[in-house]
Amino acid sequence: MSLEQQYSAILGQLGEDISREGLLDTPKRAAKAMQYLCKGYNQTLEEVTNGALFSSDNSEMVLVKNIELYSLCEHHMLPFIGKAHVAYLPSGKVLGLSKIARIVDMFARRLQIQENLTRQIAEAIEEVTDAAGVGVVIEAQHMCMMMRGVEKQNSSMVTSVMLGQFRENVATRTEFLSLVR
Repeated sequence: MSLEQQYSAILGQLGEDISREGLLDTPKRAAKAMQYLCKGYNQTLEEVTNGALFSSDNSEMVLVKNIELYSLCEHHMLPFIGKAHVAYLPSGKVLGLSKIARIVDMFARRLQIQENLTRQIAEAIEEVTDAAGVGVVIEAQHMCMMMRGVEKQNSSMVTSVMLGQFRENVATRTEFLSLVR
């Protein structure tokens, strides 16, 4: 059964008349949207970085702030929306700037929990750059908590992962967190 057919079945199970005008193409559109929202499953780290690693003598922190992210929680398949702050300490190589955002997107475009997403991004940056340290902070609002369940509209979740010098060196971690604020 195709994804489109499964969406038709779901709409029918919800009590909808799938032959009404407004829903005629909905199963097709919903299937296409879900494939887009989960396109990260079809991407690899090698593809998204595409060799954009460059030699550099810089050993100071590289930080990309406020990278928008859109993901779906794996528990309810409802969106969570937020921003990621990603930093690393180069050790001979720097990554092309847009590639950091592409790594965030690759992992966000999968069914996720925010805790795992944060770790996956940090470990991928570490793997690609062989950095002396990586720090990732994600702040997001979860529709599964806002639209259903406890319905808390002003809540947000913050997660962080610190690897290497970001974990071991208090000054590095403090500098990163102060720059993110």
